Amino acid sequence: MTTDAVRSPADGLAHHPLVGRPGKVIALHLNYPSRIAQRGRAPAKPSYFLKPVTSLAADGGSVERPPGVELLAFEGEIALVIGRTARRVSREDAWAHVSAVTAANDLGVYDLRAADKGSNLRSKGGDGFTPLGPELLPAAELDPAGLRVRTWVNGEQVQDDSSGTVVFPFAELVSDLSQLITLEPGDVVLTGTPAGSSVVGPGDVVEVEVDEPGSGRSTGRLRTRVTEGAEPLPEFSAQPAVDDHQRAEAWGSREAAGLPEPFELTDEIRAKLEKVAVATLSAQLRKHGYNELSIDGVRTNKPGSKLIGRARTLRFVPGREDLFRSHGGGYNAQKRTFDSLGPGDVLVVEARGERGSGTVGDILALRAQVQGATGIVTDGGVRDYSAVAELEIPTFSNGPHPAVLGRKHVPWDNDITVACGGATVQPGDVIVGDDDGVLVIPPPLLDQILDAAIEQEAEEEWIAARVAEGAAVDGLYPLSGEWRRRYEAERAEEGSQ
Repeated sequence: MTTDAVRSPADGLAHHPLVGRPGKVIALHLNYPSRIAQRGRAPAKPSYFLKPVTSLAADGGSVERPPGVELLAFEGEIALVIGRTARRVSREDAWAHVSAVTAANDLGVYDLRAADKGSNLRSKGGDGFTPLGPELLPAAELDPAGLRVRTWVNGEQVQDDSSGTVVFPFAELVSDLSQLITLEPGDVVLTGTPAGSSVVGPGDVVEVEVDEPGSGRSTGRLRTRVTEGAEPLPEFSAQPAVDDHQRAEAWGSREAAGLPEPFELTDEIRAKLEKVAVATLSAQLRKHGYNELSIDGVRTNKPGSKLIGRARTLRFVPGREDLFRSHGGGYNAQKRTFDSLGPGDVLVVEARGERGSGTVGDILALRAQVQGATGIVTDGGVRDYSAVAELEIPTFSNGPHPAVLGRKHVPWDNDITVACGGATVQPGDVIVGDDDGVLVIPPPLLDQILDAAIEQEAEEEWIAARVAEGAAVDGLYPLSGEWRRRYEAERAEEGSQ
């Protein structure tokens, strides 16, 4: 061990064989498959954020939860300590630049995430928000894929995972960072957290341990107690702000956060929607004051089929060569979205009504079908139109076009609010389509319109039968007067049988 120790304004990190004071603390967003599954998004490449050196703290210290916040979350992690300067090192040589491994707790306040817009400076950079320790393990004696990280809250184990499962191996992270950023002795790299991260409050004690099972090597437990802060943020600072999405992410799930589960499109609701025409649903929505829920300009490639499902969304921005080079190749937003579709999903694509290129082709449409999706809606074009039409699931589009995506579009982001065919669509909206077109139904409206739509269909079926018998439509359509009384009498008689 060297005699140098890492120091922060809040707590010193004594007994650590680090070379000088760290210049950088670099943290990885997502790495463990268990955590990625919780987040519902799979990173194509590693992405990082910086934590201030002043966030470092030692074993046995405390972390202050700022006044007025509710979502202080822990993240047990394996930390790498750089021992040799690394600049453009290869993956094969990168591990030799790591001096030691230790336990870390990547603490953060979800209430302040919105203020940082992804930088995490305030949400994860507070004093004491990166405890390290208590002991460091020599990296040269370790298998970087053979480490284990575990976390306890108040003595109950809540995290347990292996570095052998990570998407981005530790040496690859060091190599990747070194391509553009010189890593210097003492720098710390946090390698991501597994599932189990959740919220803690004043009085809770969080412990994190990293070990190499079977070897007896262990960092010991890194212990941090949560305390309540006394100094509120001044008015000129960004104030805490939370919503149910942040609560679910901080706690790890909606259930853990005590939130009701999102709307479920049950078999009973699906059966009712199967009976009702889109035109009838549109009429009922209009009666409730909703006139802008039609996705205009799209037509089905499978006449006679019904589309029912929950919206997943994908957004394309107008084509631009430099942006397509950075966002269009590899495992881009389009491919990631198709890979993440699940049973009952309908992919809704914002393509700005642009018909001058395809937005989906036969391979990705097949992928959607294999994943269990019930259909695709795009206000752009479709490549391989005939092959897509032969699939089991319907695709509603602006028509065929042979050009590839890059001619007009850049795949940008997914699972956000989008505009498709003049309608605003949010993830989770109910999508219903038939030969007349496609409707977007906010889930809370279903209870208000569905039974009324079924009744309207029954009424119109009865009216059509009378017209077929030769009756004039005056007073019959819509029902009024004597025709209304006759209809209600017949319905009552049917109900009593």
